[in-house]
Amino acid sequence: LSSGSSALLSRLQQLQCHFTWDLKKEDVDLENLSTRLQEHIKLQLGQRGAVTRSYSYLAYVRYSFLSEEALSLLNQSEETIRESYGDESERRLIVTYGDMAWLKYHTGDYAQSQSYCQRVEDILVCTAPVHPAKVYGEQAWTYLKFSRSSLSKAIDCFCKALEVQTHDSEWNAGYAIALFRTEQVKSPAITQLRLALEINPDDAVLQSMLAVKLGAYKEYQEAEELLNKALKTDPDNPHVNRYIGKHFRNQVGLSGDSSSIDMLERALKRADQSPFIHHQLALCYKMKKIADSNLTLISCPTGAVRYWRRRCIHHLKVAVEIRPSFVLALTDLAQLYAEQRDLSRAEEIFQQCLKLAESEKSLFQTVHQRYGDFFFFNKKTEAEAIAHYTQVSWALLLPPCKYEWRQCAKRLKQIADRRLTKTRRDGQALALLGLVARAEGDRKKAAEFYEEALNCDEDNEEYLCAVCELRLELQ
Repeated sequence: LSSGSSALLSRLQQLQCHFTWDLKKEDVDLENLSTRLQEHIKLQLGQRGAVTRSYSYLAYVRYSFLSEEALSLLNQSEETIRESYGDESERRLIVTYGDMAWLKYHTGDYAQSQSYCQRVEDILVCTAPVHPAKVYGEQAWTYLKFSRSSLSKAIDCFCKALEVQTHDSEWNAGYAIALFRTEQVKSPAITQLRLALEINPDDAVLQSMLAVKLGAYKEYQEAEELLNKALKTDPDNPHVNRYIGKHFRNQVGLSGDSSSIDMLERALKRADQSPFIHHQLALCYKMKKIADSNLTLISCPTGAVRYWRRRCIHHLKVAVEIRPSFVLALTDLAQLYAEQRDLSRAEEIFQQCLKLAESEKSLFQTVHQRYGDFFFFNKKTEAEAIAHYTQVSWALLLPPCKYEWRQCAKRLKQIADRRLTKTRRDGQALALLGLVARAEGDRKKAAEFYEEALNCDEDNEEYLCAVCELRLELQ
């Protein structure tokens, strides 16, 4: 680099924008993110800042494919910001101008890049100290939409924005949505959703999200009231229909009610490229299939079960066509193929999921648990099932509330207990019980199981190491 371009690059690195926020593109499906952002713009979803934010974010995503398109999107972002905020627009252009400076730099237009850097610096001088909240808020929304792995960063940035602008409706709403997506047992999302709704009481998306959370805590009356408000406020918003459909799916269970299907079908009419809605619909049809399977022996013909399975497979296939990296939908699809005894096709999809889970660690356990079930129930190969249930030593060291943890522990106990009914000299079965006991926090019981396993297999280093570690922990 020349001294001039080197100085410019140093100046660019000081900017706060998509190019400097360490967005790891390998963590996300860029095509899927691009589709979602385009839908947000097309449907004008969210508060007034949401569309302008989507333009600049989409520009960053599309820059990877076509710089001319990215430039056009950034111009649209600036135009929309000026239309929406008027005299207040300058402070909201910090991120857009930062992106523009980087884009001009990458296309070799150093003079224009310098110009946009100067614009940002001028805005910062004029708008301090309000500008940190605007930047933190924009950064938080970016992390929130980017990938699940950046959720903690989104929460942190929303908190920083709210320290400066406590009652800002966009930051409060974003913070509530970020908390909603966490899986804590006692979620703080309910408190934050209520606060966000106090500031913006007519936000139908927040109403529907709060209803989902309240339903999970069996506060059904308030949840139903919020659902009615959301439907009255914005009945055609696909996000509203998505969350309401999820609420009905969670509450209906196996009763066979069609409310969630109707709601999600309505959402699909406005957002037919949403893999999430297709997946939710598939799960609804899966519930119908299970409900009819339970009735088959009484009155329901098996044809109904096959029909619901076909509907389920159809929507799962569409979901993964739109988003090929949609691991949960892929594992659901693999399980259905296994039901149909198409085992080779199911195993091929599970292998694909294992590769995807290497980069999406939050789903690593889900894939191994479901793949283990495939071997346990469908292929009847116990050794492979055990290998997946115990994949790496921390496979069971998840919070005990996690569904995957409970399922792995349950299956391993089933396998071990069955084998020990035949003989108490089964070292592997005893070691499995030791692993589960250790994961459950019962070190004393775990040590006893491993010692008994070691008596069966005196040269087993794994059992010996486990005994030594547990005895040290018990001292």
